Amino acid sequence: MPATPPPVEPEALNGQERRQLTVVRRYGTLGALLLAVASLGAGAAPVYNPVTGVPVLGLFARMPTVALACGFAGMAIIVISWLLLGRFARPGRERLMSKSQMDRTLIMWATPLALIPPLFSRDVYSYIAQGKITARGIDPYLLGAAQALGLADPLTRDIPNMWKETPAPYGPLFLQCARWFSEITSDSVVVSVLLHRGLELLGVAMIVWALPRLAKRFGAQPVSALWLGAVNPLVLFHLIAGAHNEALMIGFMMAGLELALRHVPVTRPGEKPDKPPPWQRGELLWLIIGAVVITLGAAVKISAMPALGFLGVIVARRWGATFAHLVKAAAFMIAISATVLVTASLVTGLGFGWTGQLGTPGLVRSWMAPVTGVGMLSGQLGVLLQLGNHTDAAIDVARLIGMALAAAICVRLLWRSFRGRLDPMIGLGLALGVVVALGATVLPWYLLWAVIPLSAAVGDNRFRTVAAGVCAFIALAQPPTGSGFLGHAFVLPQAYLGAAVVVALSLLVVNRTLPIRRRKAAQGDADRLSVRE
Repeated sequence: MPATPPPVEPEALNGQERRQLTVVRRYGTLGALLLAVASLGAGAAPVYNPVTGVPVLGLFARMPTVALACGFAGMAIIVISWLLLGRFARPGRERLMSKSQMDRTLIMWATPLALIPPLFSRDVYSYIAQGKITARGIDPYLLGAAQALGLADPLTRDIPNMWKETPAPYGPLFLQCARWFSEITSDSVVVSVLLHRGLELLGVAMIVWALPRLAKRFGAQPVSALWLGAVNPLVLFHLIAGAHNEALMIGFMMAGLELALRHVPVTRPGEKPDKPPPWQRGELLWLIIGAVVITLGAAVKISAMPALGFLGVIVARRWGATFAHLVKAAAFMIAISATVLVTASLVTGLGFGWTGQLGTPGLVRSWMAPVTGVGMLSGQLGVLLQLGNHTDAAIDVARLIGMALAAAICVRLLWRSFRGRLDPMIGLGLALGVVVALGATVLPWYLLWAVIPLSAAVGDNRFRTVAAGVCAFIALAQPPTGSGFLGHAFVLPQAYLGAAVVVALSLLVVNRTLPIRRRKAAQGDADRLSVRE
């Protein structure tokens, strides 16, 4: 097979583009600061809000409309800035921003969101309560916060009503971390939130470390992968500001893949390894380390487990691409994952109760989940036809069909990857996307399960455009409060109007230097020149 010429390295941004980049960065930082201010009055604050009564800081809690307007404006400005930033990271562009420039941009936008009350969700309070339950020696897989801590406990009051009696659905590694945090903080909600956010920032750091390396390995543009996978507004809003443990799960998954493949040559779709190359020194060791790290992600949330399947496919092709090699690689991955999960369950003393709580997120009935929506619609149709209310049964059947269909599609993707017809990293992203789409529950941050792996393998600009549009829409769809408005819906139109005014005025200020303005101006000059000629 003829050697593939190395890709042409893009040039650095010129002076004008660097000035435009500076404006985009500062504009996004403005959005992050507005969102940080909004968290004081329109965030998912605890019931006993520590900023109430504090001069200046406590003012926003008494002005919910103003705080919410700041939140909507900050969200819109961050999304606009991110879309404009994508121009400097578009594959095929002659000049691209560097990885260090992208990293610094992420730091600028993430820093204001790292030290604020939670936004967009109250799940972090469930994490804190489950840590306290575990620290007391109570099995968090048997009792929820209401039974284990009591309804009067401040931590229980911070949890949404539907989750107060729900046992923990997370793996033993995550609950062990929550236990340590509870022992360190002595029920301090503020410190506990910051510790959990620090844990999720560690997960984001692993994503930032692994993404560009995996992108090089799978043929994507590293800076573009960082833009779509790490600087994504969904990461900023939900993994950092919302402190969701998806950050740690995805971080372990991506870092584990990179560690496992450090010395494993990855064949591209259509390539057939004629002869297994000789094993390199340390290859098996790194493969084991990578598989262990991925399994640690599954010990946070089981959703990381499909990554082991696609890693096994890569290994099977490395060993010779026969069915016997596939069976051998599968046995190898199962042995490692089983050893790690059993060890984590026994060492933490939490046992295997987590295996019986994997369906807990399915308690949410949301129209965002297609299979749940079909079940709800079928149940309501039965009521309309006077056949009785069988909504629960209809939802269970629809979810069972969705689960079976998702499993079948994932097996098909694994097989196509093994046969060399599909890039394994693309297969992983598609498989996780199918699991989300056909799962019992769909939440905005679940989209990152698929987007982050796909960003490391797909360099097509059409995919980038579609993925960016979907992520931007979903990022703007959920208010920062993390809860409903309890009859105060009149706040919303006023907040949206105030946010629209703020965003419009800010765009007028930076209009002359924004990249999109420059491009339109340049196109207009070219059109006028052609008319003259």
